[in-house]
Order: sequence, then structure tokens, then C-alpha cells
Amino acid sequence: MLQPGTNSPDFSLPDADMELVKLSSLRGKHVVLYFYPKDDTPGCTVEAIEFSDLLEQFDALNCVIIGISRDDCISHADFRDKHGLSVTLLADVDGEACQKFGVWQEKEKDGVRKMGIVRSTFVINSTGQLCYCNYKVAAKGHAAEVLHFVQTLQSSN
Repeated sequence: MLQPGTNSPDFSLPDADMELVKLSSLRGKHVVLYFYPKDDTPGCTVEAIEFSDLLEQFDALNCVIIGISRDDCISHADFRDKHGLSVTLLADVDGEACQKFGVWQEKEKDGVRKMGIVRSTFVINSTGQLCYCNYKVAAKGHAAEVLHFVQTLQSSN
């Protein structure tokens, strides 16, 4: 698992509009990268809506919000449009970024073990260094916790 103080892995993934986003091209801004299991499921919807609702406050802190799952671009576009989401959603269909960030893990539900995305959030500072790594996040209220962290990060600069 990744740790704060290390450099963030880089990747290039398509967004809901099939535009390629390269993480390293966002240097100079803080980046909140949250990985979630699946579009349009209850917890993932709550998390995406909460991040979208706080987007203006993150913008004021020079911070970009990016959600990543293994759903494809079309699924992301449908999810975004259905819920009026304003965060960027990236499609990691091959699981490359999930592997790099260590969020693709074995999970157990109802006694069945299978591989899947563990809901996780990372904050990357303006120089590309990880300063927050949280695996096994609870969706509800998490966006506000991350906003508070970014505010303290901003005030210490």
C-alpha cells in the first residue's frame, strides 16, 4: 500500500467524454483521487454527489477532484448525467491505476471472495507527492473529511 511522503504513481486514463487525462499534467494543483467500486451503486453515488456538492470549495483551494473505477467511459457519462455530477470520472477498464495505487484487492461479501476495488482516497500535493492515503473509506461524509484535510494542507503552505 502507498504511504504519504512518496511520489504518486502516474497514469493516463480517459474521462467520461473520452478525453485522456494524465495525472502528472495536473502538477501545480492539489489532486484528490478517489477510487470507487462501481458507477450508480448506493455508496458510490453518495460519495460522488458529496464530492460534487463540495467542488466549488475544492476549486477555491486549487484542488481537482477525480473519481476512478473500472467502469467504461459510457457508464461514467451515464452516471454523471443521471446524478448531475461535476467531478471528473476516469475509466480504468484495464485496472492499471488500480494496481499502481494498490486498491485492487481481494474482498469478501456474503462468504464469497473476489477481487475488486477497495474504496480508497489519495491526496496528491502540487508537486506530485502523496500526502494522504486512506484505504477502506466509508462513503458517507468522506468528502467533507477530505475537504478539511486539503484546507489544513493549504494553510500549512
